[in-house]
Amino acid sequence: MAKWMVAGKKCDFKQIGDNLGIDQVVVRIMRNRGLMDEASMREFLQADENCYHSYESMKDIDLAIDILMDKIDEGQKIRVIGDYDVDGVMSTYILWKGLSVCGANVDAVIPHRIVDGYGISVSLIDEAIADGVDTIITCDNGIAAKSAFDYAKEHGLTCIVTDHHEIPFEDDGDRRYIIPQVDAVIDPKQEDCAYPFKAICGAVVAYKVIEALLDAIGEDTAHLHELRELAGFATVCDVMELRDENRALVKYTLSRLNNSSNIGMRGLVKVCGLEGKTIKAHSIGFVLGPCINATGRLESAMLSLDLLRSQDIEEAINIASQLKALNDSRKELTELGMQRADEIIEAKGLSYNKVMVVYIPGLHESLAGIVAGRIREKYYRPVFVVTDAENGLKGSARSIPAYHIYEAMSEVKELFDKFGGHALAAGFSLKDGMLEEFDRRINDNCNLKPEDFEEKIVIDVPMPMGYVTEKLIEQLAVLEPFGAGNEKPVFAQKDVEFIYCRLMGNGTMGKITARTEDGITVELLMFRNLDKLFAAIDAKYGVGSSEALTQRKCSGIKMDIIYYPDINEYQGRRSIQFLLNDYK
Repeated sequence: MAKWMVAGKKCDFKQIGDNLGIDQVVVRIMRNRGLMDEASMREFLQADENCYHSYESMKDIDLAIDILMDKIDEGQKIRVIGDYDVDGVMSTYILWKGLSVCGANVDAVIPHRIVDGYGISVSLIDEAIADGVDTIITCDNGIAAKSAFDYAKEHGLTCIVTDHHEIPFEDDGDRRYIIPQVDAVIDPKQEDCAYPFKAICGAVVAYKVIEALLDAIGEDTAHLHELRELAGFATVCDVMELRDENRALVKYTLSRLNNSSNIGMRGLVKVCGLEGKTIKAHSIGFVLGPCINATGRLESAMLSLDLLRSQDIEEAINIASQLKALNDSRKELTELGMQRADEIIEAKGLSYNKVMVVYIPGLHESLAGIVAGRIREKYYRPVFVVTDAENGLKGSARSIPAYHIYEAMSEVKELFDKFGGHALAAGFSLKDGMLEEFDRRINDNCNLKPEDFEEKIVIDVPMPMGYVTEKLIEQLAVLEPFGAGNEKPVFAQKDVEFIYCRLMGNGTMGKITARTEDGITVELLMFRNLDKLFAAIDAKYGVGSSEALTQRKCSGIKMDIIYYPDINEYQGRRSIQFLLNDYK
């Protein structure tokens, strides 16, 4: 079970709340998110274009713009090479569209996950040479492709890297960063890059490049509205922290998606049943984004690029329907993959390892990351999921906050053909016959302590549910968008008595009638893992207690709970309900 802790940061909650015109509970949550004073909280609540940082401080951006302007003037052929996830697709479109607006002779290529693998490669460079390409500009990839770029430069290509991933390094006691020897490298993770906010995705880096190019050429910047919207979309899907300029970008995106400047995005919103509805960051991350991702997993991400390029709404709806169908197939394959993963983990006792290396024969390589994420959630361990690919073994990794997975992989880099990623996620291909050696060494090198494997839930406010009003719920909405770095607030109350549970959704969900210590009756909704709740009740109160709860035949079942308040609207009536998120 997760360890619960109460956030203990202090400030004058009531005074600041009065000054800002919001409940002190909302102030307390902002303080828990690291905001120190009234001024920073006011800026957080506004989160507008004043939060955006200037591209001028990005290393090499002036150099890249000079190169691009010359190539445009000369009519040289420019090729954008992106990536097959949402961030890569959005980055590719942003660079392609921005360069097109500026009059460039430009096309775009997104590598095929299975045929080409991740990022720029020698084969893609050969294709570019055969097609008469003069200049390659990458997006959401390239920083780890030194050897590929060495090959490109040997063949006379001009090369620009735009990326946001960690810079590869060698470390024998003196860390040395390995940066491709190209004409310009724009990646805020470079040590000598002065850009003040490093936690941006590849699409935001691409957006900054186009913003700088439009300014330099004197082109109409109205095109930036569409591109900024897509950069915010990618920010959510790439799980960037929703603070600083990221928060402002995502707020901007959410305000426009229902009337998007991009026809393809309007088609996707319609096909996913979100037209005319309030679209939140969750809608992007779990409804719209996975449809974009599904093309790169099961077919070619060029289909998603075609969606964004659509100039006709009927065409957009047709392509969007294909994307949704692919995502539905992806969901089914993921469930099968997870079932197989559970069988392997149980049979081999892998959950006892500090780092779980799970080889799943037959798993579609595009699903390795999703399955790794699900395993990480279930077992709270760093996870490497490995499967068969056309040329050996490929995989994806997902981690926990105490374990920097990219640095751990760098310690055994000689075992990989290729790898790259972040602190919490990475992709890789293993050298032939290295699976067992990798498993042994990655675990031998792991210094995690037992407490690192204990998931922690930080409670923002231990708050009686009786304090919750519709007005407070409406005020909590000013903290949105919620996501990485700005998680949904966490509330808790002790000794809540469970009276009755009505099963819903074929028994997988439940609506619990409960009573608080002060005699208030509330409704708690649980949308998943109801079986785990019932197991906890039976363990605490005896076998059969949970079944009795579903038959109104029990009493005295009291649980400490973590919850989030919401408004239920049904047939014109509004009522407060509570989402049950954890319990003890």
